[in-house]
Amino acid sequence: MRQCAGAVALVTVGAEHGKRTGLTVTSACSLSDNPPSLIVCVNRNASAHTRIREEGAFAINFLHEDHALLALTFSGQKGVNGDDRFAYGQWTRGATGAPVLTDAVAAFDCVLAQEFETTTHSIFVGEVRYVSHSDGAAPLVYLRSSFHVPHEIRGTVSVGDLDSRHLSWTDFS
Repeated sequence: MRQCAGAVALVTVGAEHGKRTGLTVTSACSLSDNPPSLIVCVNRNASAHTRIREEGAFAINFLHEDHALLALTFSGQKGVNGDDRFAYGQWTRGATGAPVLTDAVAAFDCVLAQEFETTTHSIFVGEVRYVSHSDGAAPLVYLRSSFHVPHEIRGTVSVGDLDSRHLSWTDFS
């Protein structure tokens, strides 16, 4: 999986100061647009795992290029734990009470709709209650054990444009 680029996000939980926590993931993605929902995979040993179950809500905050240190902080690599992680970055409370990063590329405030358990992780399904986004922010991705920013995104290529689809597929052949 180190060969597969993933969008870097912070999963945050906790409506009350002192009881907030979160973690860094690349395992968050959309599930459905009806109802709007996302999934995220969380290790059962992570502090946020139990808190998501207790709160019944969480936020998924997709990071931009200036958030690499924030990603490291929430991954535990900076020695900062629990609520102390929220001293970094600018936070607000979402509709569910979950912490939302104000300058995230996109932030999804969700209620916990379903949970599926595997051997080491749970897959949490969140139904979206609120969305915010920052136009023009370059997303942070994780690839081969490092953070990167995709510089070659074509703003003119659209999946619905037949000529663009032809162009994009011929670029790869």
